Amino acid sequence: MAAAMLEKTTNEDGQEHPARGLLIVMTGASGVGKGTLRERWLKDQDVFYSVSRTTRQARAGERPGTDYHFVTEAEFLTELEGGGFLEHAEFAGNRYGTPRGPIEAALERGQDVILEIEVLGAVQVRQQAPDAVLIFIMPPSLSELRRRLEGRATETGEQIERRLTRAREEILEAHNFDYVVMNDDLDRAVLDMHAIQRAERLRSARLSAGRLGGIVGH
Repeated sequence: MAAAMLEKTTNEDGQEHPARGLLIVMTGASGVGKGTLRERWLKDQDVFYSVSRTTRQARAGERPGTDYHFVTEAEFLTELEGGGFLEHAEFAGNRYGTPRGPIEAALERGQDVILEIEVLGAVQVRQQAPDAVLIFIMPPSLSELRRRLEGRATETGEQIERRLTRAREEILEAHNFDYVVMNDDLDRAVLDMHAIQRAERLRSARLSAGRLGGIVGH
């Protein structure tokens, strides 16, 4: 899919400027396939993917600045105290946070911003940005989720059981999200993500007064 052209609105002086982008949050249990789905969905799109900061150590194959910004505990706490995070959480003794500044700058440029974060982080984003679009990625079943986690071969059986317990709790929160996408068929899930993005761009509440005025004025 070709990169989307940035929509434009007209301000009070009659000058065009990019329409504000969408803030889209995707979340779901570990192992549900969020990363693969995101890469396929965003292929060839001109969007801003927010890279989180974390205090945990990089795993094999992870690229600093692409998968995460790896920082020290002290660096994380300094940014947190300065109000630099849109959301933050702690899991398994490690801290995770979404930097606020780059997101706001991208939205003002008219780019859609994509966050791939934990469920609790998504709730925090909704509190600070009520117009954010929240999408929950649902596994076909817990047994399939177990198979995927075991297939990664990166965690012990005890760690997998903890993730499955957490997944059950997270799934119970899915009704609080704007959309639920079942990731049992990757191609269909990608189409669903495109449909959501398009539908949100077409919502009347997102049409600016300047754009509406330009239409009725002709």
